[in-house]
Amino acid sequence: MKLTLLAWSAALLSVSVSYTTAFQPSPLQKTTNSHNSIQTGSLQNEKLKASSFSDSSRSASKLFMSSSAPSDPQVLASGYSEQMKLQDAIQEAITMAIQEGLPPVVADGTAQIDLAVVSVSSLYDGSASPSEVVPAILAATKELGYDIRNLVGSSSGGFVSSRPNPACFNGQNEENNDDDEEMIRSCLPIEGEGVPGVSVTLCILPDVEVQSFHVEGDDVPDDIGRLDPEIWKRAVGLSGFEAAPYALPEESESQDAEDKDAAFFLLPSPAFQNDLDELLRGLEMNFPSSHIFGAIASTVSSLSRARLFRYQASDPDDIQTLADGCLGVALSGDLRVKTMIAQGAKPVGGVYQIVKGQETTIQAIALDETATELVQEEDEEEEEEEEEEVDEKTMSAEDRKARMAAAYAKARIPKPILAEANFVMKNLSDDDQSFMRKALLVGLERGGSLGRSPSELARLAEGKGHQYTVHQVASAGMKDGSVTLSLGSVDIKRGTRLRFFVRESDFAKKELAALWTGYKRRALGANLAGKPAFNPTGCFLFPTLDRGSKFFMGNTGFESGAALDYLPTVPCLNGFFSNGVIGSLQPDSPQSDPASLYGSASGYVLFGSKSGRPIYSPEAAAEAFENEEVEDDTEEPAEDEDWKVTQIATDVEKKAPRDENGELVIKRREVHSGRSLTVSAVEWSVAEKAATPSSALEGFMWDKETEVDRFRERVPLANLVSQCKLQNVDPSQPKPRDWIGPVMEAAKGGKFVLIPECKRMEPISGSLRKRYDIAKIVTDFTVAGAPAISVNCDAVLFGGSLDDVTAAREASSKAALEGASEDGVVVPPVMASDLLLYPYQLYKMRLAGADAVNMVTAALAAKDLLYLTKIAQALSMQTMLSVTSAAQIKALEIIPAGGISGLVVSNRELEDYSFDMTGQQALQLLQSEELQAFREKHGDGVPIFVEGRVGLVDTFGEPGAYLEALHEAGATGAIVGAGVAPDE
Repeated sequence: MKLTLLAWSAALLSVSVSYTTAFQPSPLQKTTNSHNSIQTGSLQNEKLKASSFSDSSRSASKLFMSSSAPSDPQVLASGYSEQMKLQDAIQEAITMAIQEGLPPVVADGTAQIDLAVVSVSSLYDGSASPSEVVPAILAATKELGYDIRNLVGSSSGGFVSSRPNPACFNGQNEENNDDDEEMIRSCLPIEGEGVPGVSVTLCILPDVEVQSFHVEGDDVPDDIGRLDPEIWKRAVGLSGFEAAPYALPEESESQDAEDKDAAFFLLPSPAFQNDLDELLRGLEMNFPSSHIFGAIASTVSSLSRARLFRYQASDPDDIQTLADGCLGVALSGDLRVKTMIAQGAKPVGGVYQIVKGQETTIQAIALDETATELVQEEDEEEEEEEEEEVDEKTMSAEDRKARMAAAYAKARIPKPILAEANFVMKNLSDDDQSFMRKALLVGLERGGSLGRSPSELARLAEGKGHQYTVHQVASAGMKDGSVTLSLGSVDIKRGTRLRFFVRESDFAKKELAALWTGYKRRALGANLAGKPAFNPTGCFLFPTLDRGSKFFMGNTGFESGAALDYLPTVPCLNGFFSNGVIGSLQPDSPQSDPASLYGSASGYVLFGSKSGRPIYSPEAAAEAFENEEVEDDTEEPAEDEDWKVTQIATDVEKKAPRDENGELVIKRREVHSGRSLTVSAVEWSVAEKAATPSSALEGFMWDKETEVDRFRERVPLANLVSQCKLQNVDPSQPKPRDWIGPVMEAAKGGKFVLIPECKRMEPISGSLRKRYDIAKIVTDFTVAGAPAISVNCDAVLFGGSLDDVTAAREASSKAALEGASEDGVVVPPVMASDLLLYPYQLYKMRLAGADAVNMVTAALAAKDLLYLTKIAQALSMQTMLSVTSAAQIKALEIIPAGGISGLVVSNRELEDYSFDMTGQQALQLLQSEELQAFREKHGDGVPIFVEGRVGLVDTFGEPGAYLEALHEAGATGAIVGAGVAPDE
């Protein structure tokens, strides 16, 4: 299944690239259009302005006709800014969108923008009034020669935007297309989460009727079926709007039902969610076949209130800044909209049927054996987990099937849904179990049969929609084991298939690939069927607040990048991080699946024309402009282009600040910065001020400071000090053991010592094991003869806890006693590894049973290093210090001889917590003058270890060659965690 999906994705992508470019205007046509729009005072440019920039608000009863061949381009341009002052940010964003994405204006003339979509960070609320937003935007566009006809927007907790890719300005895309290579993206995406920022999308939509509206929750009729359509439209602000059909040019052979639809873009406030369902049903009843999409306004801080912005040129004095209700834009005419939604939810367990339930409550379910067998056949193709129980490893495939069949036999009997959820959870990985304990997701089948593709990913890759609509349980009945979904979200029916779901980053990435593969497959099918090509002029992306870099394991801009990987020719991408996504799960067919609100999801919306209008190309315009310049004037534009390239590269590839020694500049956490809080289906933030860490280490430190603050609130430091004193005098309590001694004993005779490290996950790769049973892992290491053990107990990046230290100590002691021989009992001591910033953490480690501690040198100032090592000595714990640079080794000069037990040289890059997979970083540190000086001061008795993928570095030829090189450079051994070290 995985190979098939990958092959389909690659094949369709290669086909679709040629298909997309084939339906772009020819180079000659593109140059001509761009040239005419740039050429000041030309007759053709006047015609362009007269038609393309004319007022698009027309009579609703009029049939849209293309007066001639649709040569006027449909244009979407985006701009953004992260300026700290609101006025400056608006000016910069508008300037970027107009100068880099819109056709230039005739000298002394004024052009029109049919629709502007704006998102403004709520972080500006404290320094500027929200009422300043719309006037500032209107003034900025007016200054650059444009008038806005309609404007809608909202506050947001983060923005999504793009700007033109400078690589496209030298014709590389055409060269790559000719050589059948991967196309360069026409624009570069950027995502800003929880930071001050403004993003805008400016739309020029020829032959499109645009009508904005605003409706309060109390004004939405709840008796839709009994109301006259005109009365309902008047109630919600759509009086006079009709989905007028658009007559395609005569050369078009067919006109399908999609050419008669309308589109509705909704921006509700968070408080409007209770009334949203009634509005959606009303739009679907009064405007059949319409596309409905949108996102709920959001804020960075729960202390801020979401805002909505609206302006209409037909009533220029009515500039609205709203706190409640729902904004909307009705669109009809030469506009084609395609929508997709990514739910990011992975199905787990079998397939069930609802046997008892009503309204939004599910009471009892039973296993659907036939459907479950189909799902199991798909699941058998997945990889076997590396950490399985002994009896699982020796089991044959038939035995495993029999065991699973026996387990599911009980599920054939109807039982409460909560009881079955508990059964499913017991068979999941640690991460999936953790998610199900926090939130219960159930997916209800949208209709139809399982068919030949029971897998969600396979269905999406084939161009079909999601099979299940995922809902988060709102409440549960502890007495009867029932669950209740959000009101108005669904009407439970007996016999409906149901599955349990969990949210997972890896599955979400696969879902995005399958979703876009399906989009390309549908486009290819339409092309082969002779239908008019759909060339998107822009893409909107609306992820929810919990689907940013945190969800995708620190990968900023993953979703926007995925979209542009499949749509390399799209000139514009824009959107914002929302509190919920509105749309349909059935791509290109809203009639079969009504629009709904989805939490923890992402919505993609593509704009294009029905008539196949040319897409305005800034690169073609720039080429045409350069061709007309005389040789004496060519140098100045070249300088501007170089500046533009530099600016774009700076915006996209931001680097963490460093000092003169190349070390990361670390700022401590702001006292007013807060934390995110998950509420219902979406994630809110309760931060008063927003501060964005410049590196992974800085963010790690801020989170660790917050974690320690929470511990202090529950248990003061004085209590921990008292407990440590009592533990020292209590003979029944464990005392710290010598961690270095057994290691040096194992290193006698010139041996290279491997120290196993137990950790649940890695920041860059996620979970390392399906089930993290630390007691079993430590037992295996002890039996194998490990001289010492390291346990990563950090909960922020590595998923550990101090309980892991205690469990490791107990498990090693038990295993050593059970395996005692005539030579005596060998119990490996335990080192606790964490980001240590405060003495408070050392006392907690001592109480947890740690024999030694490992500190990150880069996170500590010189005085803190000295202070913490002294406290560790006072607690009888040995100290290891981890370094990643020569400057950090030199910083250890402040520690007196004997104040440190050992050194760890790391291959990790602290800016993003990745690894140097060449292994040169650690090797060069071992050979550095700074390390030689360290050895002279502390003596050869201080061991030096290497950590960071030491068992996976393969740039030294034969397996184990890197370990030999480390040993020759003076390393005592290596601490091995995620990587698997060779036996030798």
